[in-house]
Order: sequence, then C-alpha cells, then structure tokens
Amino acid sequence: MVTVSENLPELWVDEARMMQVLGNLISNALRYTPSGGRVTLSARSVDDTVEICVQDTGEGIPADELPFIFDRFRRGDKSRHAETGETGLGLAIVKALVESHGGSVAAESAPGAGTTIRLDFPIKKQVGISGR
Repeated sequence: MVTVSENLPELWVDEARMMQVLGNLISNALRYTPSGGRVTLSARSVDDTVEICVQDTGEGIPADELPFIFDRFRRGDKSRHAETGETGLGLAIVKALVESHGGSVAAESAPGAGTTIRLDFPIKKQVGISGR
C-alpha cells in the first residue's frame, strides 16, 4: 500500500540513490513479512522535513538488536543468511545514502508487531536572486 499526503514538497535528491534506498527497505520489508501481511510506503510533510516510512507487519526486531540494525555486517535472522547470500550491508548503505542527502534514518519495532523505518529529509527551499 502507498499513502502520500497532498501538497508534498519536492525533495532534491539523487534519484538513483533514493531508488536504491527504497528498493532495499521494501525488499527487507517483503522478506520479513509473512504471507497475508502488509507493507506500507508513506510520505508526508512534517515541519521542515519530508518523512518517508516503510512499514511492515512482519516478525519485528528484538529490542536488544534494534540499536544496531544500521551497523555494517549486522543481520537480523542469522539462520537465513547462508541460504540468501545476504551480506548485512543493506541498512548501513541506506543510512549512509540518506545521511549524504542531509537526512536521518530511524527504526521502530517490536517482536510480532512489525517494523517501521523512517527517513527524514530536510525540505530545501530554492532561493531566488533578488535585485534583477
């Protein structure tokens, strides 16, 4: 499901890098959400930022692992990695790309209640040249 607020301000970002960010987050959400679950992508304006969220109804992340999910080589379900070839770099790359655009990334989760990854990007206002 996709939910986008009306009158959402334009963001000045590298389109290819943001496709990489969103592709990674959506892929993770789908991977950890069981059949019949839901993945939601949403965007809204909050103060001077645009907030983009990827939320799932999956298995969630244990509280003791949550502070470390954006660390390099950190992986959630360690039993799946031999099968899938996951490297544990995806969320670290997400964080680096979002921060390189002046944004921030955060996660909220609880086991059995799903996960929400929130990206906040500053709204950059175009400045006109006066005096012409």
